[in-house]
Amino acid sequence: MKLTKKSHACVRLERDGRTLVLDPGGFTEEDAALGADALLVTHEHPDHFDEGRLRAALEANPAAEIWTLRSVAERISAAFPGRVHTVGHGDAFTAAGFDVQVHGELHAVIHPDIPRITNVGYLVDGSVFHPGDALTVPDHPVDTLLLPVMAPWNKISEVIDYVREVRPRRAYDIHDALLTDLARPIYDRQIGELGGTDHARLAPGNSTEV
Repeated sequence: MKLTKKSHACVRLERDGRTLVLDPGGFTEEDAALGADALLVTHEHPDHFDEGRLRAALEANPAAEIWTLRSVAERISAAFPGRVHTVGHGDAFTAAGFDVQVHGELHAVIHPDIPRITNVGYLVDGSVFHPGDALTVPDHPVDTLLLPVMAPWNKISEVIDYVREVRPRRAYDIHDALLTDLARPIYDRQIGELGGTDHARLAPGNSTEV
């Protein structure tokens, strides 16, 4: 699989001429979802879910479909009947030739006074895991963890412990739009030295094979 990092929490996965896009939100490039055969959205927050980007992708490719949780599906399904699928924890499906398992139920705690919303993570082809805004540990080995490194709901000790608990073969940073260039070397060093796995980051637009 070819993995291409887009800005913030969005990634593109490509294999056998098919493209799967995860979480093309408002911090992501305007064209991040274009060309997708399938799209996955983890939750409703605007840095992960941008209705305009999803609509553009579905209109550009009449065969494209979306898999997401109910709160997102309800906002876009009427415009694209039969092409928006609601999923939840424990579900498994095939999207554009990729096998996907759904793990997790709730967004991480931002503050006790803020109600928690639904959040799901996606394990693609039993290999690449995107947790959305949660530190969900799938009940399945993970080869490549897409690691949320900077958010209002986490701190670096939690990120390091999450890597240790999941024990992936490698971890690539996502959820990093709020991380300044001054902080990146600190995060790189501490996660790399303490996480116990191969840790790296890709600049938006760069790709790797996974």
